[in-house]
Amino acid sequence: MKRKSSARMPAPAMVERNPIRLAWTRISEIGMRASNQDAVGEAQHGDISCFIIADGAGGHEGGEVAAHIVVDAMLEKFAAAPAFGAHALLSYTANAIASVAKNKQTQPQNHDMSATVAALLVDQANAHALWAHLGDTRVYLFRDGRLVSVTRDHSLTQQLIDAGYARAEQLRTHPQRNILFAAVGAEGETPVALGDGPVQLLDGDALLVCSDGLWEWVHEDEMERTLAESGNSEQWLSAMCALAEAALEGSDKVRDNFSAYAIRVESEIV
Repeated sequence: MKRKSSARMPAPAMVERNPIRLAWTRISEIGMRASNQDAVGEAQHGDISCFIIADGAGGHEGGEVAAHIVVDAMLEKFAAAPAFGAHALLSYTANAIASVAKNKQTQPQNHDMSATVAALLVDQANAHALWAHLGDTRVYLFRDGRLVSVTRDHSLTQQLIDAGYARAEQLRTHPQRNILFAAVGAEGETPVALGDGPVQLLDGDALLVCSDGLWEWVHEDEMERTLAESGNSEQWLSAMCALAEAALEGSDKVRDNFSAYAIRVESEIV
């Protein structure tokens, strides 16, 4: 007769959890345009938070329609299947791509519409973040008050800089800076770019998700300085918006729509 082993099964490894909370604020303004072609949206399910900004293009109404379709479609998919991870995030963007394509088929007047997008997922229970983007809507990560990561634009200017035909400081001023080669709804679509991650978030980290209407006028060193000088997310975002307004004073340029989420990371006391 077989004897049962007296050896005990090893105890399951304890996974250290470092829960966080997010303190955030948002803005989406029309600027000096006739309409706001930016769209923003956020949702939370349990410990998972989702933040999205889309910047539309393709005519007065088309861009606005595209941006709202992208945000609504991604939040709809998130609500139906809330999860944290690359597969989930790509499924949310895939739903946006399919939704924009469907609208183009049924609404011929929107044939030329498209939208850039940046989406951020945060797992607050495990202090992880993951993001994805198409176009020149960006996600920034700051740690210890310094910029440590920023998405790379899918733009002609960035390609020229990478190839050595333009200087890095021309990114905001190059005459072809608004030519993009990736967006939801654009022909020859580039695959959605996933950020390196998941990224472990630490107490004091800050995240900025924003359209080009903000970052074109606020340089990275100014983002860092205003972050250091601000006591909360509202103060930080207000300071950056004030810098953008000041940069436009005396300029003949029209202020574009601008949208942003300013997010501060704080340790959750358990």
